[in-house]
Amino acid sequence: MSQPSKAHVDELQTKRLEEMCIVVDKQDRVIGAETKKNCHLNENIDKGLLHRAFSVVLFNMENQLLVQQRSDAKFTFPGHFTDSCSSHPSYIPEELEEKDFLGMRRAGLRRLRAELGIPPEQISVKDIIFMTRIYHKCRSDAVWGEHEIGYLLFVRKNLTVNPDPREVKSYRYLSREELAELLDRGSRGQEKVVPWLKTIAEGFLFKWWDCLQDVSTFVEPDTIHGQ
Repeated sequence: MSQPSKAHVDELQTKRLEEMCIVVDKQDRVIGAETKKNCHLNENIDKGLLHRAFSVVLFNMENQLLVQQRSDAKFTFPGHFTDSCSSHPSYIPEELEEKDFLGMRRAGLRRLRAELGIPPEQISVKDIIFMTRIYHKCRSDAVWGEHEIGYLLFVRKNLTVNPDPREVKSYRYLSREELAELLDRGSRGQEKVVPWLKTIAEGFLFKWWDCLQDVSTFVEPDTIHGQ
């Protein structure tokens, strides 16, 4: 097979393909590690390669959700609107720790700081709440795709955001009604929206929105949705 095209991708995104993701089975049990590149090639996804990922939904104290537009340099879904921060835990002891979902929350913290430029003193792992898990599979194009057990992480806090332009093209805070409008435009082909944002919003966020001050009743530690 010829090498996947990297014409639109910068050096940072190419280097990130070397990161080691956590490979799991459909029950989310760790079975090994593989590069980010191999985890996102459709030829491997079609053979069942499945890895851990996360999506952070970051609300401010006015109950608006931060939605970002992915950089045009991304391998998967370039230029698409997505949740506040999506990425993968690394295959390292700190992010493999499963007690209290600490490893995944550490990964979320790492990427919030790196991707959104949130100052370290403004956010800690204590601010990140694990909510549930979602099985997710989709294609970005003929070469690249997603096949993940995605951990949904929740933050509600006013934070300073200074995104890395190599990761984030733009961002905005949206009300519930504005998010619904964005998804509707996406469904009609008027905006590019990642498929998992619709899944997260319709399956979870719209149900949580009136209870953002205390989401504890929605936490599902033993559930994997979508299987």
